[in-house]
Amino acid sequence: MDRVEEKVLSAWKWLKLKFIQLFAFIFGDDDSASRDVEAMAAAKKTSNAPASTGAPVVHKVIMVGSGGVGKSALTLQFMYDEFVEEYEPTKADSYRKKVVLDGEECSIDILDTAGQEDYSAIRDNYYRSGEGFICVFSILDAESFEATNEFREQILRVKNTDNAVPIVLVGNKGDLREQRVVPAEVARSRAEQWGVHYVETSAKRRENVDKVFYDLMREMKRRKGGNAAVAGIDVNNSSGRKKRGLKKHCTIL
Repeated sequence: MDRVEEKVLSAWKWLKLKFIQLFAFIFGDDDSASRDVEAMAAAKKTSNAPASTGAPVVHKVIMVGSGGVGKSALTLQFMYDEFVEEYEPTKADSYRKKVVLDGEECSIDILDTAGQEDYSAIRDNYYRSGEGFICVFSILDAESFEATNEFREQILRVKNTDNAVPIVLVGNKGDLREQRVVPAEVARSRAEQWGVHYVETSAKRRENVDKVFYDLMREMKRRKGGNAAVAGIDVNNSSGRKKRGLKKHCTIL
């Protein structure tokens, strides 16, 4: 129905333009006709411009890691500025929050997985839906640190890539550093091997919690902008049409 109305309106504007031109020809009012033609052309250009949806970019983040390392505590601190001492996780909890990233409004979707999924198919679906991953271990638990390799391998397998996935390696429970069993140097070495950032956090003290999420979103934003530039797509054009010879890059401040 909208297309029919659009065609009727377009036809009416065309008839009006022709009438103006005929009036100008008969009575010799060229200036008036020119002004009306220019005004109508400008109006048509405006009406044909793509409408801005105003919808913010959504970054989809998946929390992964062994059970009990503090994935839920980190998520809830970021979402609500709260530390929940006794929290019983379900199979998966999802959250959405609007944030301002480097001056631009966007949204972050967080899927907090339980860490011990019963079915690999469910876990794979989680990973397939994510764009970026926060891989969490406890600096008090060597087994949780060793498990991060397996989580990363599963992510890369599902994403069908060698390493081109935004990941942040996180060592949680930093408020208990005097009891740590995973040396910081070992964790940093693994992050360097993966080619990702390593951040130590304390969900209890809210230490580096925002940094983890914002660093990951910046990396996701950079890669999204890079992919659009490689494809020759104007990232400001909602239609996604390719433009020859034009590459746009996303600048991160």
